[in-house]
Amino acid sequence: MSNNGYESGRLNLPFVGHCTFGKSPVCTDWDALDADVAVLGVPNDMGTQWRSGARFGPRGIREASTLFSFGHAGAYDHEDDVMYLTAADVRMVDVGDADIVHTDMVTSNQNTEYAVRKILDAGVMPVVLGGDHSVHAPVIKAFEGRGPIHIIHFDAHLDFVDERHGVRYGHGNPLRRASEMNHIVGMTQMGIRNVSSSNRDDYEAAHAAGSKILSVRDVRRLGVDGVLALIPQNINYYITIDIDGFDPSIAPGTGTPSHGGFLYYEVLEIIQALAKRSQGNIVGMDLVEVAPVYDPTGMTSILAAQLLLNSIGFIFHERAQARHLMSATTTASA
Repeated sequence: MSNNGYESGRLNLPFVGHCTFGKSPVCTDWDALDADVAVLGVPNDMGTQWRSGARFGPRGIREASTLFSFGHAGAYDHEDDVMYLTAADVRMVDVGDADIVHTDMVTSNQNTEYAVRKILDAGVMPVVLGGDHSVHAPVIKAFEGRGPIHIIHFDAHLDFVDERHGVRYGHGNPLRRASEMNHIVGMTQMGIRNVSSSNRDDYEAAHAAGSKILSVRDVRRLGVDGVLALIPQNINYYITIDIDGFDPSIAPGTGTPSHGGFLYYEVLEIIQALAKRSQGNIVGMDLVEVAPVYDPTGMTSILAAQLLLNSIGFIFHERAQARHLMSATTTASA
């Protein structure tokens, strides 16, 4: 087990140095990516239908993430008795942002897809900071040819609108667009509640496309094991998290808050259990709709950063455990 490295080198307090995600190194040369995880900002909120501001989500999440980056050699979880996010388990870089062209959603989406494809071509897992939820459509499109992928979706809203007044790539459409892609095989959509962005036809279309739709109360009734039993096994997973899936009492900084949402551990425990069951076979993540302007306390950005860092830790710990098991098995059979 790694020891915390407080004794030597820089202390590197959260308010010191460059504000990258988790204080990770910067890599702006996307042709020279050498890491396990690449954090990409997509500061695009042109898809919003009500309150804008998610374009500042990547900056807010990056700044909040420095709180958990004291420069020590990993993060110890006493409940699991595990040191997560060690240098041996995961190498993480911050690759900056996709280029967003104001008023031009088509070009901005193309730039987003290009950025994610560069990450994937380097054999690196993308973790995307939105931006509103419209950014999910070009991000998941970049995984074309890398399926089958099952989407794990946390959100207050279904986001399965087909088209309204010609709009097909707003923040109410991304899961509908994803369902039309050949590499996507079903979705598990959790947290959907209240007066939503979708009508009955959209729900029927989602069910027909292979979605399992669970409200917050459904998830609480089922528990983690019950939810996992509904998620198909032996497949790649992609996780998309809209911060409004959480209750506004802990995540007020978003454009479309909805009461009755998840609490922190309800989502985290599902992600941890999925990472464990799949041996870390989660191929990408995005977290969207953080709009810092509506939360002067900054706790929404802190929630987003903490959730992502813990999720990355779980995923790569399980991947390391799987490698060690395979190595031990190979040695024993030699």
